[in-house]
Parts: sequence; C-alpha cells; structure tokens
Amino acid sequence: MAKGFRPVDRDQRFLLPPDMRHWLPADHLVWFVLDIVAGLDLTGFRARRRLGGAGRAAYDPVMLLGVLIYAYAVGQRSSRQIERLCQTDVAFRIGCAQDVPDHSTIARFRAQHQTGLGELFTQVLLLCARAGMGRVGTIAIDGTKIAANAALSANRSESRLRRIAAEILTEAAAVDAAEDEQYGPDRRGDELPPQLADPTGRAARIKQMLEGIAAERDAEAAGSEPIRRATDRVERARDALAGTRDRVAERNAERARWEQLIRADGGRGLSGRMVPVEQHYDVRQAAARLARAEANLTRARKATDSPRDTKRNLTDPDSRIMPTRHGWVQGYNCQLVVSSDYLILAADLHNNPGDYRSWAPMIDQAGDATRAIRRATGRRSRIGTVLADAGYASTTNLTAAGPDRLIALGTRHQQHTAARTNPAHDDPPPAATARQRMAHRLRTPTGAARYKRRAALVEPVHAHLKDRRGLRRFSRRGITAARSEYRFAAAVTNLLRLHTQLATNPT
Repeated sequence: MAKGFRPVDRDQRFLLPPDMRHWLPADHLVWFVLDIVAGLDLTGFRARRRLGGAGRAAYDPVMLLGVLIYAYAVGQRSSRQIERLCQTDVAFRIGCAQDVPDHSTIARFRAQHQTGLGELFTQVLLLCARAGMGRVGTIAIDGTKIAANAALSANRSESRLRRIAAEILTEAAAVDAAEDEQYGPDRRGDELPPQLADPTGRAARIKQMLEGIAAERDAEAAGSEPIRRATDRVERARDALAGTRDRVAERNAERARWEQLIRADGGRGLSGRMVPVEQHYDVRQAAARLARAEANLTRARKATDSPRDTKRNLTDPDSRIMPTRHGWVQGYNCQLVVSSDYLILAADLHNNPGDYRSWAPMIDQAGDATRAIRRATGRRSRIGTVLADAGYASTTNLTAAGPDRLIALGTRHQQHTAARTNPAHDDPPPAATARQRMAHRLRTPTGAARYKRRAALVEPVHAHLKDRRGLRRFSRRGITAARSEYRFAAAVTNLLRLHTQLATNPT
C-alpha cells in the first residue's frame, strides 16, 4: 500500500538536467545513431551546401541526417510529424540539439540529397560487415509491393490521355482565337483563364506519358523473342520469293531465246507453253510461304500487345498497378536480398509486377555487396545457395550463370506436400529439363529442408520495413525518389540490426 502521492510540481526550474548527455541513458538508440552518423563519410552532403552568402546560417546537413535516420528507425517518416517531435520528444530534441528544423527544411533535405541517402546503404552495409555480420552461405530473395504516393483513381488509359491532350489543345486554340478577335493578332491581352492555367505542366506530362507508352511498346515488341523469330521467317520467305521469281524469269528468258533460234532454223519450237512468272508453281508456293509467315508475324504482334488499353498515373507516371493478396495497389515492386543473419545485401525496386525479371539484377547486386564485404573484412565470403519462391521460376533464371539456387516451382504448401509424399533420393534423369531437375532437387530431404529457410530469412525483413519503418507508402513521387527512400529505409534497418548485434555481443 502506497504511503501517499508523489508531488507534481510543474513550476520547478529544471524539469530536465542542464546537461543534454544526462537526458537519456547512454545506451539509448539516439546516441547510437548520432555516433554512427559522426563516423560516416558525409562529404557529398556537405559539398551540396554553399556557405558564405547573405541570410541566416543553414542547418547542418549532418544534424538533419541524424534526425532523419532516427525518425525512420522509430517509424516516423512525415516531415511535419518529425518537426513536432523535435519540439516534444526528448530523443528528437537531442538529435536536433534543440534547434528545431522546419518541416519544409526536412522535406527539402530529403529531396535534395536523395542520391546521397540511397548511397548510405553501402556504407552501412560495410559497417555491419566489419562487426561480423553478412553471412552469405545461404541467402534469400523476395519482392513485395509498396504503394506509391498516388491514387488508383488517378490512372488514365492511353486513349483517355490522347483525348485529354486533344481537349487541351482544342480549348487552348479556341481561347487563342477568341483573344485574337478581342485584342487583335499582335496583342497578348490577359493571361489564360484559371481553368486553362497549367502551373504543373499537365499537358507536358501527358505528352511525356504517351511517349513513354509508345517507347515501352516498341521496346517490348523489339525485344519479343516470338516476334523476332516471326520477323526472321518473313524476311527469309521474302528473299526466297524474290530469288524464285528471278530464277523463273531467267528460265523463261532462256526458253524464249531457244524458241527464237529453233523457229529461225525452220523448226516447230519447243513442246508445251511458257508459264508466266507469277503463275509458275514454284513462285506460287514461295508466295504462299511468305503469306503464312506474314500471318504468323501478325499473330505474334497481337499476342504481344496488351489486351487492355495501357494506363498511366497522372500523379506518379512511373508507378504501376500492382496485384497483391488484398487487391490492387498503385505502387512499385520492391526487392530484397537478405543474408542468413538478416542483413540486407541488396535493395532495389522497379515498376514491373512480375518478380522473375528481378533475378539477374538483384543477384548481381548481391554479388557486388559480397565482394565489397570481402575487400573490407578479408573474409572469404562467397554466396552459397540462393533461395527464391515461385515468382522467380523461369527457364532463364533456372539456367542462368551464377551461384547455386533453389527456386520453388509452386506454393509453399505444394513444395512441402511433394517432398513429403513423393521424396527423391537419387540423381535426376540425365535427359531431365531444368524445371524437372529443380523439382527433383526440391523433393530431396536436403533440398526441402534448405528451402524451408527462405520465408524465415527474408519475409520478416520485409515486415520490419513496412511495420517498424512505416514504409507502406512512399513519401515522394517518381521511381528515382522511391528507390532512394527504399534504400535509405533498408540502410536504417541494417543499422538497427547492427545496434542489436552490438548490444547482445559487445565484443
């Protein structure tokens, strides 16, 4: 039973100790973040700041970086919320040294240094490696969809974009004609009405999106293997038809010459009749082969074209509509490669919903990270086995050069059931395809046990990025800004892994 109530004295002179170092325990996360920031190479951040001009002193970019890293570490990414916390939260007040930055200053810092924020990932990765982290005997790759700073309702189809562009041009032409009639052809008059004012360059953005759609369609068409093969067949058939025509024409000319010589000698000429070039059997056969090849090319092009009208988002044209377990999201496909001790080796994103195209670039990035770790620590680090789910399963990924891999060919339940009910022990048949060999290996006890580790390695890291860092929607628009924020959040996650590592194993 308590003796009484503790006194509540809000009029005392010092609610906090006068020395800021005594405000929080020495092992608090904010001190760790500030110590790490002090040891990073931040030359690029300082180089962008020009000093010596008129006006008040600028905020130290190192201080702003420390505040931003700590904010992401505790799941705060809103610049306005960070400003409020710098006024009310003790750890944030320590981070900014009680010189509270405005939210616009924080937002500008994040925008101006997006390249530097993304490049911090490598420095943090090497810090973690020097602390003994980064075991790459078994690594895992996985993707997740994160929403862009845009709404699904802002999507417009290609045909709709063309109509909007035409309406803008038509309306602008009508306004020009009305102003010419009112003011004369040589006078400008007042500015355009507010409904036509376009400070954000809406017409220019629409034009850029339409050009991007056309460029992507041409790139996809040019890079399509079926179209390339069909085009080659058309070219060969066209060359064959031209050659057949030439040969038939030469034979007809030779026949006509012999006919003339025989009749000049009083003969009756050659038997039979000369068939015109276009009616000759060989020419008709060659023309039929060309027609079939052209029809196949047309079908290949139609198969390559999207069955739906291509869409672009007016708010963030780089983002795409992505399928998720809970419906559709306007966002990006975010990829991670994680080591066996949960260190993020590579982090990147793109705007294609499928994962299989990410295999090669992400494994290359993981390889670069492993080589950097080897140079920084002297450890003989080499990637052992890469674990991936069925989203990465393709013949190209199964047979590509690189480290050993276990890529699922079905769902987790299907893999487990196949390994339990139909286990494999011997080597696969010599004539087995790449998919058959992988399926056989996943049914072996060793392969099944190793693949089970995939979800436990990489999926918790994605969960930390979304739940602990609060990265469920990007703060800024455009794929470059989103990539910078994603890599920065990954660097902060690695820093927290380092903090945990040093707390549990100080030596």
